[in-house]
Amino acid sequence: MKALFKTACLSLALSALLPVASASAQEIVRTGESRVLFNNIYIPAGAETLYLSGAGASPAEDGSWGNMEQQTVNIFEKFKATLEEQGWSMSDIVQVRIFGVAGPDGEFDFAGINNGYLQFFGTEENPTKPVRTTVVVADLVNENWLVEIEIRAARMPQ
Repeated sequence: MKALFKTACLSLALSALLPVASASAQEIVRTGESRVLFNNIYIPAGAETLYLSGAGASPAEDGSWGNMEQQTVNIFEKFKATLEEQGWSMSDIVQVRIFGVAGPDGEFDFAGINNGYLQFFGTEENPTKPVRTTVVVADLVNENWLVEIEIRAARMPQ
């Protein structure tokens, strides 16, 4: 348990070392834009932050869990509901960490994750493109999960 706690603390400490870009005191500044996401985001002093821990998909009404894209969509729908309940929005998300499991054939369905992700980010409704990390892992806590996602949100106080 101590090793797990040390690993979690180290992960949190390392996650704070985000690249820095030039900043405006009034907004979260997104720079280094690529086709799908930003490669760095600066969060100015005084910004409010919100962290949502890793979440996986919920089963469908028929008991099935869905493929990588369906699970990704399900997770972001849950995040959206949680954010909105607390007065935040999907456009406040500045960082996404994705952990996914390769299929039985050893292939990782990044396209499925990306298709689900692009339903929420880089859209007309939400042009935000958070910094993003995707990691292939051997297994997740729930054997039915193909993907687990955690997010970080930031905004300037109103």
